[in-house]
Amino acid sequence: MATPLTADQLVAALLAEGVTVVEHREWRTHNRNHVGAWGPLNGVMIHHTVSSGTAGSVDLCYDGYAALPGPLCHGVIAKDGTVYLVGNGRANHAGGGDPDVLAAVVAENYGTKPPATNEHQGSAGSVDGNARFYGFECVNLGDGADPWPAAQLDAIERASAAICRAHGWSAKSVIGHLEWSDHKSDPRGFTMPDLRSRIAARLAAAPSKTPAPGAEPATPGAKPTAPAKDTAAPRYQPFPGAAFFTANPSSPIVTAMGRRLVAEGCSAYTVGPSPRWGEADRRSYAKWQRKLGFRGSDADGWPGRTSWNALKVPYTR
Repeated sequence: MATPLTADQLVAALLAEGVTVVEHREWRTHNRNHVGAWGPLNGVMIHHTVSSGTAGSVDLCYDGYAALPGPLCHGVIAKDGTVYLVGNGRANHAGGGDPDVLAAVVAENYGTKPPATNEHQGSAGSVDGNARFYGFECVNLGDGADPWPAAQLDAIERASAAICRAHGWSAKSVIGHLEWSDHKSDPRGFTMPDLRSRIAARLAAAPSKTPAPGAEPATPGAKPTAPAKDTAAPRYQPFPGAAFFTANPSSPIVTAMGRRLVAEGCSAYTVGPSPRWGEADRRSYAKWQRKLGFRGSDADGWPGRTSWNALKVPYTR
């Protein structure tokens, strides 16, 4: 059992593990503490949102809806790996679950899986998971077909490991919603034993500050927090700003970007890349955005800060 991390402690733990963090709206004081206990904490629970799109999913998890007020988790993990913090305290994410599972998580003494759950919200023998678990909602339709990009899986691993490391827990303190409630199927599309194996390997080493790829900061009022960087990391071109591209520049930065897009298999060029920004650059960049998991207007080909950071364009004077 553990005392909940403060907002500052949670952000610091995530950054130390190399997570890209966005502090969404008033997340630091947004919770359901007035309706029930928050803590002592015993673990981390992983969910999928059954939604698509970053901005809409983040707002849904922050606000909730009439039958289930927000926050619906503590962090939303986008397709590109950015973690949007939406709650600090009790959140409506876990609901009722099996006391045998809770006991196994507390003891961290199960095998590859905790005991089978036979309880759910409202059942006679269930216990309150909202008081005992941090919750991460991961943007995914949950239909078994919606892909889980590598950047998103990496962020799930890192965020879970960050909290475990902060509390001195093992990977067996991380469970899926389907392992807690017999009415739930999330997360669907990867297995919790595999995730716990990756978390365990991460916890066996020192925290890695190499940042996971980040998301387009599309939510008004979002406060991005940059992850810590290794001092020996390669030098990449800083994001030159959206106005740089809309001004149709001629710059070696555009050439360097184009070469990286070609290397990532995202070329729409017939000639080039060249220094002059043009339609072929925009179409190529749109392919890169879609490769990261962006859809619709989030994949319009106009660079944003965190998709740019994920591209790792070599520094150009």
